[in-house]
Amino acid sequence: MTTTVNHTPSLPRLLLVVFGVLTAASSVLLIKASTLEPAVLASGRLLLATLVLLPFWWKEVRPLKRKDFWASVSPSVVPGIFLGLHFIGWNAGARATLAGNGSLIVNMVPLVMPFLAWGFLKETLTVRERTGTVIALLGLVVLGWGDYHFSPEHLLGDGLCFLAMLLYAVYILLARKRARPGALFSYIVPLYLVGGLVCFGWALVFEHPFAPVSWVNILILMGLVLGPTLAGHSISNWAMTVMRAQVVSLLNLTQFVFAGILAFFLFGEVPGPVFLVTAALVVTGALVALSQPRKRL
Repeated sequence: MTTTVNHTPSLPRLLLVVFGVLTAASSVLLIKASTLEPAVLASGRLLLATLVLLPFWWKEVRPLKRKDFWASVSPSVVPGIFLGLHFIGWNAGARATLAGNGSLIVNMVPLVMPFLAWGFLKETLTVRERTGTVIALLGLVVLGWGDYHFSPEHLLGDGLCFLAMLLYAVYILLARKRARPGALFSYIVPLYLVGGLVCFGWALVFEHPFAPVSWVNILILMGLVLGPTLAGHSISNWAMTVMRAQVVSLLNLTQFVFAGILAFFLFGEVPGPVFLVTAALVVTGALVALSQPRKRL
């Protein structure tokens, strides 16, 4: 099912999405700090999030008749597979390339979202969305010019990050077609469960899921569960049901701005001119896209 969305989101909705983006921005820092294998980390993150949200899911599905139970779960299966593969690719890619390369590539969602939104939803961009997208992508060009470094040893990592970006774009877009309005937990809990099982199955074959885990890695994992997963991904899925796809992708693009701010306060990393110019262009692009006219082209 495709839900109806507004061109201009209300301020409370917008602030909630910004909060989700802020929490998701810590993901790359936590992933790089963890020494757990990519699929082990992803499966733990998703399965623990499933356990935390289980009471909320049960409250939503309990009134359903038994014959309607599978109908409430089935929409989450395909997006969950894409989510699990996205996490595996992103966790592996982020560690196999330079931080600048990975951040640039994974933030290219606004470049592919218009094509996916048209293919899945027949949703075309408005004039202001096009303008905002061009401004924001110009920021990525500036960032790439200053931060991207091509080298054969990072080619695999760059490729994994690009694949992870595509998987994320498809997974998040499917929320528009499959999530039921007013029943977020009915959608995201099976979503996280399927994604976690995909990652755990991958870990069983290619990694060591039962190896001892240090307390540091446990704390990092809990941080990923509480922040980027429960807040970041959950809010992004909800946002896709009430806001236009390209607006959500442009707002998510500001993750690297928040990541830079967090890195400044946590690690004393002072952002350079390239970061500041890129941040200004990306934020401007998102604001232009948000100031939607009432009529769609």
